[in-house]
Amino acid sequence: MKKTPDFDAAAAFMAGHARILDRRMFRRLFSDGAAGPVRDAVAAYRNSDGGFGYALEPDCRAAASQPAAVEMALRMMDLADEWDSRLVRDAVDWLAAVAPAEGGAAFVEPSVAEGPHAPWWVPEDGHPASLIQTGQISGALHARGFAHPWLDRATEVMWSRIDALASPSGYEMFGVLAFLQHVPDRSRATAAFARVGPLLTSCGLVALDPDAEGETHSPLAFAPLPSSLARSLFSEATIDAHLDHLAGAQGEDGGWTFNWPSWSPAAEADWRGFLTVDALRVLRANGRA
Repeated sequence: MKKTPDFDAAAAFMAGHARILDRRMFRRLFSDGAAGPVRDAVAAYRNSDGGFGYALEPDCRAAASQPAAVEMALRMMDLADEWDSRLVRDAVDWLAAVAPAEGGAAFVEPSVAEGPHAPWWVPEDGHPASLIQTGQISGALHARGFAHPWLDRATEVMWSRIDALASPSGYEMFGVLAFLQHVPDRSRATAAFARVGPLLTSCGLVALDPDAEGETHSPLAFAPLPSSLARSLFSEATIDAHLDHLAGAQGEDGGWTFNWPSWSPAAEADWRGFLTVDALRVLRANGRA
């Protein structure tokens, strides 16, 4: 029998442990809640420069704007189907103002040092464009048909990097796949995916064993939805096994957790609320809820 989540336990967990943004998203996705409160909660993390900060991305807890926080803002507004074009344009204007010389978005801006942050959030020497941030942000903008000069340059950066891609990290593949999923040039995207998609397995980036320990990425991390571009890389049996594992990973308190290092109690709590909503979203999209 296929495993399914306990929504009542998840609702109790969200009420007792999650930040208001994720509680609003939970209501939006699973209880016919209004979309506007999700947008309002996202806007609370906005800075006067148009970017987003204040731990919208839970591991970057400084107030200053960061590309990762912009990506999270776009993701949440898109999921809630409350796409605020003004907020988006201001955020992309900010990205353009701080963009690397080649275009795109850096992994993290130096202002991360102005507040607490996870130890892996370290600015790269030379301020290069990041496949992670550039790919995920540009993918979200393409999905919404959003036009902006920053996106034009970011798209060029992504094509150039993908053409030369040989040994990416798992996190870089999140950016690559988000971009290829939504970029308008579908014939080029299909050809590029045929070359780089298999790197997930050949480079050992995906854990096919649902019980693999440590900081691993399951097939559902790269192909969460039936419509995901990378879903074709995995058998139905493999996906079913990982869906069973995901449903079974619901904790006794009703929530889900993560497999990367925890460095801050506040960040841990924020991530657990976000991941609980995300786990339920993926399970529902795959017929498990």
